[in-house]
Amino acid sequence: MARWAPNTRERLRAAALALFEERGYAATTVPDIVARAGVTRRTFFRHFADKREVFFDGDEIPELAARMIATAPAHLAPMTVVAQGLHSLARERFEPRRAEICFARSVIAAEPALRERDLRKQADLRDAIRRGFTARGEDERTAAAVAGITVEALQSALDAWASDVDEVPLTDHLDAAFDRMRAVLRVG
Repeated sequence: MARWAPNTRERLRAAALALFEERGYAATTVPDIVARAGVTRRTFFRHFADKREVFFDGDEIPELAARMIATAPAHLAPMTVVAQGLHSLARERFEPRRAEICFARSVIAAEPALRERDLRKQADLRDAIRRGFTARGEDERTAAAVAGITVEALQSALDAWASDVDEVPLTDHLDAAFDRMRAVLRVG
């Protein structure tokens, strides 16, 4: 087996996803994944803590969110920053990987250990957004509310997008999620 090869992380991810689809998540082992990818177990564990992590890109999304919030023009309202950031994320990170993400979400929904990890990742994203908006000068409660709304809108949009047979862009599902939230939040 090669000790080093370009795109090893992506090869491991592709091998794991193919095996999860063929055999199921529970029936796929790390030795199966490394054999398919043509690397060693040690190489796998350099890239992923365990097979669950194949579905979760470390801290990439929370870090992106923090950067987007920090670099957004100061005059923009928090929800404008959020909407623009989610649209950018949808176009650049999610749409190009639609099939992979939709499959991953179906596996995550079926596996309790993965659902638990997904909830932890959502909490990490909420924290990053909250911290980002408090750093921009929002009070703690407003920042927490924006963070909660953002994560809920993203999850709602991803669920709709993953089950959408017409393959409507994620950005449209994000707009629809925010529209639903606006309608529900009307008081009075």
